[in-house]
Amino acid sequence: MSEPIRLTTPLTDDDVKRLRIGDRVLLSGVIYSARDAAHKRLVALIKEGKPLPFDLQGQVIYYMGPSPAPPGRPIGAAGPTTSYRMDPYAPELIANGLKGMIGKGARNAEVKEAMKKYGAVYFAAIGGAGALMSQSILSAEVIAYPELGPEAIRRLEVKDLPIVVANDIYGGDLYEDGVKRYALS
Repeated sequence: MSEPIRLTTPLTDDDVKRLRIGDRVLLSGVIYSARDAAHKRLVALIKEGKPLPFDLQGQVIYYMGPSPAPPGRPIGAAGPTTSYRMDPYAPELIANGLKGMIGKGARNAEVKEAMKKYGAVYFAAIGGAGALMSQSILSAEVIAYPELGPEAIRRLEVKDLPIVVANDIYGGDLYEDGVKRYALS
């Protein structure tokens, strides 16, 4: 097994060009958490021509709503949520500079086409391993929509967050590839 690729945000066009499905990545830097309610608000702001709570250029959004932080920790369990709930909004965010998304589960055709057209990737995180994922989060700060509780947008500083490339800019889809690879012939 090859060594994981180390990436630091914000991601560049060259970063995403080198990634292929199945690549293991250790991600460091600043990422943002947001789920469907926050995505709906972000897309509404874009359509109204209003500023977003953070600059999307080169950024990565983690589809996650954490549990409360235990004493001495910046965040509680931080596992991925199912990504299809963000599919209605993701193409608009990708068209406006988003370079990466982290979640679990397959994406729809429109999201995959936007990734190819604008140069973005989708990373899979390990479902059910929220406590493990939280070990890579060094700090967490709510920056928008605190009324959404765990679904508020958080600025997260991460170090070596373990993820896998599930969709690349070349149309590769790890979920489809895996089914084909292990299908009975």
